[in-house]
Amino acid sequence: MRVPFDEKVWSGRSDDGEPGDTRRVFNQVVPFAFGRVVRHEDGLRVAPRIGGDAPVIVGFGSDEGVRRNQGRTGAAHAPKELRRVLAGLPAKTSMTALADAGDVVCDDGDLEGAQAELANVVSEVLASGGRPLVFGGGHEVAWGTYCGLHMHLERVTRKLLIINFDAHFDLRQKRPANSGTPFDQIANDCAERGVRFNYACFGISDLSNTASLFAHAAELGVRYVLDIDMQEPQLPQRLADLQRLLDAADDVYLTIDLDVLPAATAPGVSAPAALGVPLSVVEAMVQRVRASGKLRVADIAEYNPSLDQDKRTARAAARLAYRLL
Repeated sequence: MRVPFDEKVWSGRSDDGEPGDTRRVFNQVVPFAFGRVVRHEDGLRVAPRIGGDAPVIVGFGSDEGVRRNQGRTGAAHAPKELRRVLAGLPAKTSMTALADAGDVVCDDGDLEGAQAELANVVSEVLASGGRPLVFGGGHEVAWGTYCGLHMHLERVTRKLLIINFDAHFDLRQKRPANSGTPFDQIANDCAERGVRFNYACFGISDLSNTASLFAHAAELGVRYVLDIDMQEPQLPQRLADLQRLLDAADDVYLTIDLDVLPAATAPGVSAPAALGVPLSVVEAMVQRVRASGKLRVADIAEYNPSLDQDKRTARAAARLAYRLL
């Protein structure tokens, strides 16, 4: 189910009496205009253009994948909470406009239907010239985001790189699908289409993934870096590794599971990390992805407002989202 843009979420402090540029993010938000879909001779569905690479927020309010994966529910309420925190951040000179396409909500257990609807929204935003930034929801958001990108690129042969910052591979093979299966679903889709599953995962915890999952990752050719090798002293090497991956790709799908961060930074997730990857490391790598010019779509998953403390997780997530605008 789609829920339209809610302008009341985008509010905050006004510093109009101060000199200089006092805009905040909420001052820049406009509703994304879902136009009438038209069909061209090539069969592609397109929407009215909103400007090249303009960021568009899309919410995915879902707990169903986490529930199926026996996790702690509450992430369905994340999209609005993340908007509220992001709203108060300063709008720098380079920030012109930010569009909001509203939410796709899964409140009836039909996860597959909600993911399909998210794919439609992501595809329409991409067709308009926008760059979707999806706020989950559990990490089941990844399958919907990927499907939307695939719908948009299906007639073009390009090298897609999937970058995941996560303590978990999310390569579980059990069905029905859940928050732990999206990248196995993507791997299966790639196999069916005869294309490479180009998946790199940064921040994997060896204590949060079974031997079976490591074996499956090896079988699929997954590139990964453990959390112990993602600390600040290793950042230069990690940036070099990341750059090599980016250089070899045409398009990038970036997904961030907030449980990659230390529990002290991100307590509001289903599975807090005992070690985790410092926010400064994740942020530097996210900025490198953004600077590549190849980022087509991104999502941020697993924020659970009911488990957060002093909005620490929300603030970390909003900081990362800000770097992607």
